[in-house]
Amino acid sequence: MKKYITFLLMLCFALNNAQQDDIKTLIKKAKQRNAEAQYELGSSYFTGNNVEKSYEKAVYWWQKAAEQGHVVSQYNLGVIYGDGQGIEKSLEKAIYWYTKAAEKGYTYAQYNLGNAYRNGEGVEKSYSKAVYWYTKAAEQGDADAQNSLAFSYYSGKGVKRSYENAAYWWKKAAEQGHVEAQYNLGNAYHNGKGVEKFYEKAVFWYTKAAEQGHVEAQLYLGTAYYYKKGVVQSYSKAVYWFTKAAEQGDAEAQNSLGVCYDKGHGAEQSYEKAIYWFTKSAKQGNEKAQFNLGKSYYFGNGVEQSYEKSVYWFTKSAEQGNTNAQFGLGVAYYTGHGVEKSESKAIEWIEKACKNSNNYACDTLNKIKAMEK
Repeated sequence: MKKYITFLLMLCFALNNAQQDDIKTLIKKAKQRNAEAQYELGSSYFTGNNVEKSYEKAVYWWQKAAEQGHVVSQYNLGVIYGDGQGIEKSLEKAIYWYTKAAEKGYTYAQYNLGNAYRNGEGVEKSYSKAVYWYTKAAEQGDADAQNSLAFSYYSGKGVKRSYENAAYWWKKAAEQGHVEAQYNLGNAYHNGKGVEKFYEKAVFWYTKAAEQGHVEAQLYLGTAYYYKKGVVQSYSKAVYWFTKAAEQGDAEAQNSLGVCYDKGHGAEQSYEKAIYWFTKSAKQGNEKAQFNLGKSYYFGNGVEQSYEKSVYWFTKSAEQGNTNAQFGLGVAYYTGHGVEKSESKAIEWIEKACKNSNNYACDTLNKIKAMEK
């Protein structure tokens, strides 16, 4: 999407130049095989500036310019054929014109051509060719290409895997403000892949990404402030970043925010707000939130007490392997709270929790078995 926006910005630049000549003069120059005039005239038809909008005429004049070697026109033809905007979509023609522009060193065309080879769009999929073109663009400073090249090194697709090279290119892109690269560089420092593990630097880059609205970075920052990883512990900052991510729909952040309200960590204690966020997260399938919601219904915290709803949410969570929910569901079957009493089902779920290293479940299971003797 960024390359398409850049494409439109280039059109605006061209139109500013086009306004210096009236349209008749521009047409005259274009017919005289002036490549720049042909490019500007094509741009005028594309946007409808001083002429009736016509994608067909835009393509006509861009092609005239492109055939004379005008690199931006070659790139524009690649974009418009690739998108099929106002004309019949043709990935083959898109690749043809991208290649023409890329071979002349045009970075946006090189990056888009790299994407085409990576995804097999209009060409046979080739990770090595994708890396070739990403490298060309990356070496010219294109941040998107640097980020994609880093991924190639990280995954080992099309090039020998190298976490060091991945971190190198992510840093190049991150320093240009590329949000995904900032997040990925944060991950590199957090996990010590390609760079020395350094939580403070991880937090630095996560913050850069989070401030641009990157939801996973916001979640990580909330977690970092909550558990004091690379920062001074601050529940209020944890709540701030959990809220940012939760409002974007991140289920993990929604559960974490619910926990903060449930415990009164970083915000005024509120079971009602905890329930609100637990429910948001649980409905997205988050097993921790499902357990927390089940527990809330069990004790009546922030909701009308309901063993039946407690069992419902414990079951959802337990089926995903949450050991606390498995234990809670086992207890529900043993006591008959919210479900028909069944010792066999109780033991089944408590055993599952015990096998998943839940010590409370193991202790309870031993007590039940001791009572049976």
